[in-house]
Amino acid sequence: MKFIPGETVLETGSASFKTKEDAVGVSMLASVLFEIPDVEQIFFGNDFITVTKKEPADWAMLKASVLTTIMEHYISGRPVMEANKKKGDKSINKADTSAEEDSEIVKTIKELIDTRVRPAVAEDGGDIIFQGFKDGTVYLELHGSCSGCPSSTVTLKNGIETMLKHYIPEVLAVEAANGMGEEHFDL
Repeated sequence: MKFIPGETVLETGSASFKTKEDAVGVSMLASVLFEIPDVEQIFFGNDFITVTKKEPADWAMLKASVLTTIMEHYISGRPVMEANKKKGDKSINKADTSAEEDSEIVKTIKELIDTRVRPAVAEDGGDIIFQGFKDGTVYLELHGSCSGCPSSTVTLKNGIETMLKHYIPEVLAVEAANGMGEEHFDL
């Protein structure tokens, strides 16, 4: 479920926490949210927080606890992310800004993702991160409500793949990266 606190959650990028251990020392808010029974994952976007519940849990029971925890955090004035967060922490996702060494194809892919795909995915409480481009295949990683969503494969194939193929003939396919880092791809 997507929660909008009415304030900036993260200035740049996004953060994904799959376990309480991922959040320790990185985000007090995520750590406290994991204290709520049946919270399975947490995702921070620019202006929203997505909480994924364990399958048998009921949102009717869980929603009030999550809202209260988020409100108490913002009232306290504490930051969402700790200043001493671990550099290179895998839970922290930077925006897909183009690097100087990127090829023109990769720059175009990143620009299309940033301008056309990311805003739409954020509307649903998720984020999409470019992981690489190799042999005509674009590798993307879905976060937040989009990861594990039954329609995520349809989104990748029918939506994003179709759009990228239309604008970039060199793109032959789009695949989920499943958490692989950029070091696995020729950029």
